[in-house]
Amino acid sequence: MKHQSPEQLREAAVIVAANPITTLSRGERLNRWAELLDQHAGSMEALYRIEYLPEAERRAYRGGESTPLAVAYRDPVLRGDGLAGNTLGDAMDYFALNDEDAHHLLCDCHYMGSLTGHNLAARLRRYATVGGIMAWVGSTFVGRSD
Repeated sequence: MKHQSPEQLREAAVIVAANPITTLSRGERLNRWAELLDQHAGSMEALYRIEYLPEAERRAYRGGESTPLAVAYRDPVLRGDGLAGNTLGDAMDYFALNDEDAHHLLCDCHYMGSLTGHNLAARLRRYATVGGIMAWVGSTFVGRSD
């Protein structure tokens, strides 16, 4: 190890600008995901029967390259903000979704082959606005709908 004075260290130091750590609110995260889904061209693959998987398998579920999970994980902003991976568990943790919310938003049984980026984006925005699936379902029964 070579001993150097503080002046010598300053002269030899390479200054690297760090990326600022962003902290998006939950609503901002959901809305960013919705924006990405709105921009997604092509088919969108819903998650397959996730309600029947044991918890560990459900959290590890990835699906294909055209799932909403993959779309979110490809975004450098969401990854930079803390989205750790492209599994359902990673998305549930990052977007603060419980099992019921994840199921209603992402599972194939709620789309019957009709999932598009645009319709999921609308659902995510509605979900972010009303505060969860149960609030969303309740608001539908009192006259508000997607």
